[in-house]
Amino acid sequence: MTNEEKPKQKLGFTIIKDDPTDGHKGFGVGSLSLENVSPVIIDVDEGNAQIEIGAMHARSDTERGIKFTTNRKDSEGGKPYWLVWVTIDFKESGPYYAGVTACEMIVNREKRRGYKLLADHVNRMDKSMKRNIIVEEMDGKSKQILADFLESHNKEMWDRSEPKLHIDLAIDSPHL
Repeated sequence: MTNEEKPKQKLGFTIIKDDPTDGHKGFGVGSLSLENVSPVIIDVDEGNAQIEIGAMHARSDTERGIKFTTNRKDSEGGKPYWLVWVTIDFKESGPYYAGVTACEMIVNREKRRGYKLLADHVNRMDKSMKRNIIVEEMDGKSKQILADFLESHNKEMWDRSEPKLHIDLAIDSPHL
């Protein structure tokens, strides 16, 4: 094949582990490392939360087999969920929950339809990675589920987290 016949390679959005440059300034500069980000899905009706790594690529068990649209009416009668992006960072005292952002999702298994705003999910993941806490759209029950999950998942990280997280989730923070 000559150069004209070869398909042009596209440099897409690269998600890699660890330091993308590893000391050099060549390929991989500007790549994004998602090593410290975890998606947590809250099932509001069931009252539970769990880490679902598949949600990184919209392939969690909750999302599988569902056609998502931006029209709420398509998923009418569905179950409410929250996809929460949790970013871990480190300070001298140890790791802590640095970024926590929530995105709404509705899933109607019967209709195999769901509602979510993909752009919002991507933007919220980015905001979480930038150490923002955005949970004000969540209802009280969902906030409590998330707070309980984060605290039970790792009490030390919960205790080291910024007061804003405790305040925004309406939890007293005695250690801060």
